[in-house]
Amino acid sequence: MELPTGPAPLVALTFDDGPRNSTTGRLLEGLELREVCSTFFLVGSRIEGSEALIQEMAAAGHQIGIHTYDHVMITDLSRQDFDLQVGKTRALLSEILGPGDYWLRPPYGIVDRSVVKWADGPLVLWSVDPEDWKDNDTGRIVAAVTEHVSDGDIILMHDIYDSSVDAALNIVDILLDRGYCFVTVEQLITLRGLQAEKGRLYTALRPAED
Repeated sequence: MELPTGPAPLVALTFDDGPRNSTTGRLLEGLELREVCSTFFLVGSRIEGSEALIQEMAAAGHQIGIHTYDHVMITDLSRQDFDLQVGKTRALLSEILGPGDYWLRPPYGIVDRSVVKWADGPLVLWSVDPEDWKDNDTGRIVAAVTEHVSDGDIILMHDIYDSSVDAALNIVDILLDRGYCFVTVEQLITLRGLQAEKGRLYTALRPAED
């Protein structure tokens, strides 16, 4: 995917809780057809059996991060338990894809000082949440995003539901028609002229005012 060189509005579409071969695979196919990159935060316990899918994900240019091993709240964990949840998932991804940063998205978006200290990378939150896990109403999910999104938003979705995959591809089509460019979270930070910082929380990255 070519990054924009002009003033196109940017948006980062992100997915939590996968991988799930059936739904994530269909999503990857749809994103490839549209030449769109996104960011996937994977649950470590769901990686086994999806290694080829994860390699496909990386080869297509998607950013891959960590959503803990068991999708647990990571605040108030001991260092040992934190490393089991985050470090173990990072190690699994490194075995499949090679060494990488593999940024963290904390489940439920909740962090404390220990999480910030131990994350060993940026922490990615979000600015648009259609709560796509609540129901299978694709139309509602699409509207919840397209009626509120703006330049620099990070959209939270989940790639383990068929309705969410349908909604995500619909959202992509609508926003592409509006002139949006889809980028990974890392690309969004770079295109805003910033450098990713360890321990920093990222929600949205608005364009600088003239």
